[in-house]
Amino acid sequence: MDIEEPKESPDLTLEKIGKQDLYAMSVGDLEVRIASLKAEIERCEKALVERGATRAAAEKLFKL
Repeated sequence: MDIEEPKESPDLTLEKIGKQDLYAMSVGDLEVRIASLKAEIERCEKALVERGATRAAAEKLFKL
């Protein structure tokens, strides 16, 4: 019998990040933060594209 893993709930860390005091961070820390956020945005955009392709394929299947 296969046991399903519980689905992960979205991490709300971004809410906390948005409230941090940026003036307390060094220029280097800010650059690292920006690079990390850009990488996460890119990952999210890729997931959106993949989901769009999946949805389009499903819609095409059900239109037959």
